[in-house]
Amino acid sequence: MSIIIAIVIFSLIITIHEFGHFIAAKLNGVKVNEFAIGMGPALLKKQKGETLYALRVFPIGGYCAMEGEDKDSSDGRAFGNKAVWRRMIIVAAGVCMNMILGLILLMVQTGISDAIVTTTVSKFEDGAVSHETGLEVGDEIIAINGMRIFTSMDMSYKFTNDEDGVYDMVVVRNGERISLKNVKLSTTVGEDGKEVVHYDFWVEPGKITPKSVVTQAFRQTATDARLIYISLADMLTGKYSLKDMSGPVGIVDSIGDVIDSERDQETGKINWKGLIDSVLSLSSFITINVGVFNLLPLPALDGGRFIFLLIEAVRRKPVPPEREGMVHTIGMAALLLLMVVITVSDITKLV
Repeated sequence: MSIIIAIVIFSLIITIHEFGHFIAAKLNGVKVNEFAIGMGPALLKKQKGETLYALRVFPIGGYCAMEGEDKDSSDGRAFGNKAVWRRMIIVAAGVCMNMILGLILLMVQTGISDAIVTTTVSKFEDGAVSHETGLEVGDEIIAINGMRIFTSMDMSYKFTNDEDGVYDMVVVRNGERISLKNVKLSTTVGEDGKEVVHYDFWVEPGKITPKSVVTQAFRQTATDARLIYISLADMLTGKYSLKDMSGPVGIVDSIGDVIDSERDQETGKINWKGLIDSVLSLSSFITINVGVFNLLPLPALDGGRFIFLLIEAVRRKPVPPEREGMVHTIGMAALLLLMVVITVSDITKLV
């Protein structure tokens, strides 16, 4: 079941991303030779007009092949013969569609939830250190250690990734912004004998309304996108390593864990509402991840292609398509190698 769910998620995300490029190309008068979902041999294919539509056997990718994308073409409707600003729109469209999909999935997830988890303090546990060091009931936490807080996930990240356990906060109290210095949380002793910070307060549940659903979805989208960049920065600084990353195999395993967590251990029945909520959350995070990752200025990614277009806009002269294509080919080889390494790591963790 987890494999089927994963295939559906990957196929949806890939289709939406490539459809973004496809529809932007069509709207800007670019000839699309092929629109394919999946890689490898074609399972189904149909020629309609100038475009070949194909469903291929391996659901691990897809592409929108445009005329003159990686080489010179005399066709007036070739990608390379269009104005720079039009090509920028086409390149950025895939990322935009991923973000829109993530936003829609989050709206659906939030809409079917019982309540919205806010960042407003509702009550404290007995002897709460956070209360003793400055927090009050009704405080809406909007910043911790200089980072804007959009959702409770942002709070969790800051609380669990801080080294000294002391936080400078900005809260809204009775309509006024107030800065709180040296706020601390209560701690417990973990299994390894070390002190572990834990939440010593609860937050208010927010009501489900059309406005709150849309607002929360935008907030969660911002949280997810920022956490991806923060995680990449943490990898560069050595805080995390490649073994902490997950690829398709790791995602399938995570989906399996989600299914197990929503299955009653005695009856074997699945809590379908909880499963749908978790799958929507995971799907939105993955599609936002794909969008954000594609924005990176690396060869073979949309961000890398966008950089070449910026160079062309500044120089008023394009980089020769063959040279750009070579750079992207090398980048694609490096990305495939990275995927192999991550997949091996995922399998090793499973074993």
